[in-house]
Amino acid sequence: MLDADGNIRDLSGKITDFTPDQLSPKALDKLVKINPAKLPLVKGKPRLGPPVTGVGNFVCIGLNYTDHAEEVGLPIPAEPVIFSKHTSSICGPNDDVVLPKGSMKTDWEVEIGFVIGTEAKNVSKARALDHVAGYFVCNDVSERQNQIERGGQWVKGKSHDTYGPIGPWLVTKDEVPNPQKLKLWCDVNGERLQDGTTKNMIFPIKEIVAYVSQFMTLKPGDLVITGTPAGVGLGMKPQRFVKAGDVMELGVEGLGTQRQKVVQGK
Repeated sequence: MLDADGNIRDLSGKITDFTPDQLSPKALDKLVKINPAKLPLVKGKPRLGPPVTGVGNFVCIGLNYTDHAEEVGLPIPAEPVIFSKHTSSICGPNDDVVLPKGSMKTDWEVEIGFVIGTEAKNVSKARALDHVAGYFVCNDVSERQNQIERGGQWVKGKSHDTYGPIGPWLVTKDEVPNPQKLKLWCDVNGERLQDGTTKNMIFPIKEIVAYVSQFMTLKPGDLVITGTPAGVGLGMKPQRFVKAGDVMELGVEGLGTQRQKVVQGK
């Protein structure tokens, strides 16, 4: 838990981990009552792992910003485009991104994600955000050759190990009054390549929750990421992708920042 000054405090005396059962409104209310200043201070600069564990589904929404759909030459979707990342892609926000053997087209995508706190099935837009526990930053790292040129579904290019950095924090929804008014950005090697705002989403988060819940039951601990604004390598002329030694830095307003070094897998 972060205290008022941004210091990391040790919650292990209160809970064992942020498992799905710790994401319910009742469980989170208990955490709200804890005074962070009375928790042990975590010293140094420890590695930050993913802020939630026990993830069941990792659901993604594609082409959810008009400028991104246009830059990659695809039509504006009439309904949300749903695909998935496998949970084995999840890693910490500052862990290395490891290129798979032969990768030539690995791309960056800054996104705002949310984690489900209570089960959602056929929910209305009006009640959709009641099922959200909180929000986080995600880099939807994508190997475009495997995603687009290898046949089959996008999941092939989305699910390599380390291609799902999440965090650094799970920011509970009471700290995010309006998730549709947040800036998001991504730099590669210090160059600002993505600079957007969630107000430009085609389908806002409440609509995404309601829509996805028509097709699957969203359960506590499930992650949903919501699309990326323009500025990805796939949309550039000429196209541009990361290579070993590159550094990606990204963030969402109020949700923290990530930094990943790109390394070549063995």
